[in-house]
Amino acid sequence: MSLLAAFMVPHPPLIVPDVGQGEEAQIQETTDAYEEVARQIAHLQPDTIIITSPHSIMYSDYFHISPGNKASGSFARFNAPQVRFNEEYDTQLVKRICELADEEDFPAGTLGQRDASLDHGTMVPLYFIRKHYQGGKIVRIGLSGLDLMKHYHLGQLIAQAIDDLDRNAVIIASGDLSHKLQTYGPYGFSPQGPEYDKRIMDVCGRSAFDELFSFTEDFCEKAAECGHRSFVIMAGAFDGFSVEANVLSHQDVTGVGYGICTFYPQEKDGNRHFLKRYEDSLTNELRNRYDQADAYVKLARQTIETYVISGKRPEVPDDLPEEMLMRKAGTFVSIHENDRLRGCIGTIMATKKNIAQEIISNAISACSRDPRFHPIQAEELPFLDISVDVLGDAQDIGSMEELDVKRYGVIVSQKGRVGLLLPDLEGVDTVEEQIRIAAQKGGIDLDEDYQLQRFEVIRHA
Repeated sequence: MSLLAAFMVPHPPLIVPDVGQGEEAQIQETTDAYEEVARQIAHLQPDTIIITSPHSIMYSDYFHISPGNKASGSFARFNAPQVRFNEEYDTQLVKRICELADEEDFPAGTLGQRDASLDHGTMVPLYFIRKHYQGGKIVRIGLSGLDLMKHYHLGQLIAQAIDDLDRNAVIIASGDLSHKLQTYGPYGFSPQGPEYDKRIMDVCGRSAFDELFSFTEDFCEKAAECGHRSFVIMAGAFDGFSVEANVLSHQDVTGVGYGICTFYPQEKDGNRHFLKRYEDSLTNELRNRYDQADAYVKLARQTIETYVISGKRPEVPDDLPEEMLMRKAGTFVSIHENDRLRGCIGTIMATKKNIAQEIISNAISACSRDPRFHPIQAEELPFLDISVDVLGDAQDIGSMEELDVKRYGVIVSQKGRVGLLLPDLEGVDTVEEQIRIAAQKGGIDLDEDYQLQRFEVIRHA
């Protein structure tokens, strides 16, 4: 393959002496490792340096690839305007990546440029590289809010484009590790912080890229990691190849994790098609879960599949349990894809003649009308995890002491506005957080008087 190597590097601006003003001495081990990376790149003499940066332009549902012929930037916002960069883009490689994305309707391209200036996630690696190697154009790619499978596949497209143009290229996976490693750090401490750093350095040190998919969204958020998606893109570029990995350094003295690793492709390896393996495992797991699901979940899934494929609303089946046909209740249909919320719509109280009709209506809305997401596409159906909540009657309560985040959902009301949050949601651990999120959903100001109600649910998953 034409991908010569890849490098996992952090991007703390203070590592640049003009910015750090002496503070960079505390991460000298990271500096030394960075210099070694730069020397290796100079030895490889790549035509193109591809940098994936968490601080480039980022969209929730699109990978932004920087357009144009060139770009410049400086560390002016870090009080070092004298440290400047003027870089040429590899426009041919950018074009080929975009062509491959367009061929399969993959959400990546050069649209949506907001700021053409180079970001510090790009400039910190370039600071070291340009000390040792002045050659090579760059390609700058932002991350997205899409799932890890999409990030991995972007890496596959990048590798294909490199091969198609016979480019000698290296990838710089720019990203800090956890930002919650020490109580004195800028973001405080979380137990998930050190755990993330330990896990990611172990995974990357073994080039066990399949294990990158096991880092859940909730875990990564609590760890306040920065570069995980960047590392996943890099891993995708090595799909189908064995990789020689070497850990150069790991430091956490500032409360933020800085890890540096090198990766060199070896021979082809049919056992390292990790995305396909992960997709197969995930679809088998979801298929088995669906086979064991009850009538509530099966009705929601059948509705979503029918509507996504045909655009038609299905009829109520004849063989449903009596309760679904005779009882009225509000319901919520929640859709997750690869551990990420993909749609959730519901009704606080019954609006249809029975629960079955309520589920059908809300399932259609959840897959196609949730304003937070674009409508679900047919190719996503095998990866959807669906649950149905049947709501009990709402009860007025006088204070938050009558709530239990695991047992009760909450309804917050104020001057005709209403916000609701279901109970026992991953990542919502306190009543205060539950009320805050519900109020936010309803556009409610918690500094003014508001009313609380609680309700119980029966969750079908």
